[in-house]
Parts: sequence; structure tokens; C-alpha cells
Amino acid sequence: MDRLKALEMLDRMRLPNGAYTASLSSDYSYVWIRDVCYTVLPFLFQRSDRFEKAYQALFDIFKTYEWKIDIHRKQKPVHLYEYIHARYSKDLKELDVEWGHAQNDAIGAFLWGVGEGHKHGQRVIRDEHDLRIIQKLVDYLECVEYWHAEDNGMWEENMEVHASSVGAAVAGLRAVKLLVTVKEELIQKGEQTLKQLLPNESKTKEADLALLSLIYPYQIVDREMALEILARVTSRLERTHGVIRYENDRYYNEGSEAEWTFGFPWLGLCYMELGMKDRAMEYVGKTIGNIPDNWEIPELFIGGINQPNGNTPLAWSVALSYMFLEKTEVMNIQELYV
Repeated sequence: MDRLKALEMLDRMRLPNGAYTASLSSDYSYVWIRDVCYTVLPFLFQRSDRFEKAYQALFDIFKTYEWKIDIHRKQKPVHLYEYIHARYSKDLKELDVEWGHAQNDAIGAFLWGVGEGHKHGQRVIRDEHDLRIIQKLVDYLECVEYWHAEDNGMWEENMEVHASSVGAAVAGLRAVKLLVTVKEELIQKGEQTLKQLLPNESKTKEADLALLSLIYPYQIVDREMALEILARVTSRLERTHGVIRYENDRYYNEGSEAEWTFGFPWLGLCYMELGMKDRAMEYVGKTIGNIPDNWEIPELFIGGINQPNGNTPLAWSVALSYMFLEKTEVMNIQELYV
């Protein structure tokens, strides 16, 4: 399989400003903060400008709407439009439509990527203004009281306390605490919530695909908890063409829950984090099975009819599939010399 086509596909979704559209489909031709963070994960350790330019574009969004962040460093948002928006137009402007913008995990994902990028030599921070933005985002998370705040979560749906949102914020705060001022108690409050909530995602969901983020990329749960999360996801959510987000998910449900393609490589990456190579390799064939020759991997297979939906290709799916297959090949090559 020609993995260079994966990079070509991702570059087709890359905008001149460095950000990425979530998909080439008309429904998803927008820039989501979280999707950009996941899309450039393969480039964290590469010497290319893809990672740097993507995060610089996100910094530019925050600078454009810095006035809003300044307000909500001191005053909690009430209406969804008051939150830092989760998605933007291709020219990085807010969209005047109602949306579930309360997504603390997206802010956590950004902070984590900035901290990790900086640590690995990526020039994501350009100047003192970028550092001020980081500090203001930390203050924003404190103001919204992320550790017990109801938000729309990774799937942009019902408002409740999501472990994946709290975990992303904890990971992000940890990642930038040497760059800006982060009160230790601010991190501890999130950690305490996770102790109380995990292995559940929320009050209404015991198993959720979003919980994989706490294993990869954030690495903020211990091995025992990671294994429990993986056991729940694989036993309750894994299906033939992918992984459902949670039980009774109504999105693209025409008889059963939709099966998300990035679930397979994400599970594989999680098992690799735990050193469980044999389990990780089980997901190589499953991942490849969803990859056409042109790497136009769909977002999901519609539940009940087993056909891809129109959000094809999905940048997030292409990125995780590419990265997982790259990592397994490197792992296999290394084993030849042991």
C-alpha cells in the first residue's frame, strides 16, 4: 500500500493558511480546532512545516478572537456562541450558526499540541504574543471551571461532564506548565474528577470511543485504567467496519450505530502505547480494510446499511491510519534487528 498517497490526500485538505478542513465534503469543509490537532499528529516528529503552520494558524484564530477570550477569563460563558468556537470557515472566521461550541477538549488538545510540539523542536510558538494566548487559554479553562463543567464534548452533543474533555484539559495544562503560569491545583482538580468519573465517560455513557484519547495521545491514565477502557471499547463498541462512538448513537443510524473508521487505528495506537504489540497488530488488517487505493477514507459506515457516508475523506481518519501503519512498520523492522 502506497502510504505516500496518504500524505497527498492530507495535503489536499491543507489550506494556504496552514490549517486543514475536516473533509473535502461540502458538509465538513470547515476548520475544527480539534480535527486540526489530530490531523497533524503524524508530523509531530517530522521535519516539515505541516505541524508548525497548522498550530500557527490556530494561534491566529485565537488572536482574532482574543477579545472574547479576555471576557471569558473573568466571566463564564452562558450561551454557546460565547464559548471559544469549535469550528471556523476556511479563512478562519467564526460562523454565524448555532453550534455546540462548549468543547473544553478542543482547548486541551490545542494546549497539549503546543506543549508537545515545543518540546520536540517544532516552532509553534513565534513570539511573546503566542505565549500570552497560551496563558489566556489556561485562564479560560480556569474560568469555565473545566474540572466539573458540562460541555458538548468531542462529539459535539449533549451537555454533561465528559471524562475525555476533562482529561484533554489536564493533559494540555500539564504540557504548557513550563511555558506559562499554571496553578498546580488547577491540574489537581481535573485529576480528582477523573478519579471519580473513570472508567465512565459521563453519567450517561459507560463506554465511549472518545476515552481512547486519554491513552493516546494524552497518556494520562495508568495501565490498569487504560486496560479497562480498552476492554470496554473493544467488547461493547467494536464492529465490522469500525468502532461506534457509544451505544445507541443516533448519528447516521439507520438500524444500528454508525461505525467510525478511525476507531481501528486508534485502538491499535493505544495498544502500542501499552507495549502490547500482538494486540496492536490485530488492527493492521482491520485498518487496511477501510483504506481504498486513493486513501479517501470515509468518516464512517452508516449503521444498518454498511455504506460510507458523504464525509469522505475524513482528515482525522487518514491521519490516524497513516500514523498507525507507519508505526507498525517501524516496529516490525526494529524487531528484525533484535
